[in-house]
Amino acid sequence: MIADGLVQINGVVAKLGTLVDEAVDDVAVRGKLLTTGRPKPIIIAFHKPIGLITSADERLHDNVITYLGFKERIFPVGRLDVASSGLLLLTNDGRLSEAITHPRYDHEKEYEVTVDRPIKAADLHRLESGLIVLGSRTKTAPVERVNDRTFRIILTEGRNRQIRRMCEEIGYEVIKLKRIRVMNIKLGALPIGEWRELTDRESSLLRDLLREPGKGGLAIAKK
Repeated sequence: MIADGLVQINGVVAKLGTLVDEAVDDVAVRGKLLTTGRPKPIIIAFHKPIGLITSADERLHDNVITYLGFKERIFPVGRLDVASSGLLLLTNDGRLSEAITHPRYDHEKEYEVTVDRPIKAADLHRLESGLIVLGSRTKTAPVERVNDRTFRIILTEGRNRQIRRMCEEIGYEVIKLKRIRVMNIKLGALPIGEWRELTDRESSLLRDLLREPGKGGLAIAKK
């Protein structure tokens, strides 16, 4: 059936030997989508406000799940601390979440950071090169200045309060921290407190990146 071109993966005719991950791939035979009895994967982009707790525990006050009131059961992909805002992905698929967040895959997350005073070029270089945080050196992280107090940084790891700790290590206090991208998904102009479904193009590229560990990112987003 594959040789006869009757099988498609994510809308593309399959080739013999193609590997399929049921967490991220759609497989169709003769145009009919195969189902395995599991819920259809859901993934949404949410602009988390400051003050919301990134937790699926609805017993916690101000948790993100109660705030969204989504009709299907979903949970956050990774964490975004309560004092930070920006892009938070949520899904109903644990394998998809693990594929995005596991540190061995080096998937990129981009942040816009404002500190309490003008930041020196030498200190931006220190952030980029890596600092000792929680007993070990952070991975190298591309940095780009936005203005005298604001910069963008791309992380491929997710230590507890990592950016705030890195800035504290070189003598700065973070005043504002916003995540603007996870892999190929950008926050863009999504209003604070609002959510949206991923576009077909975003979903397709996300699947491609998840199938190719080490390719989970883009260049630093420009204005």
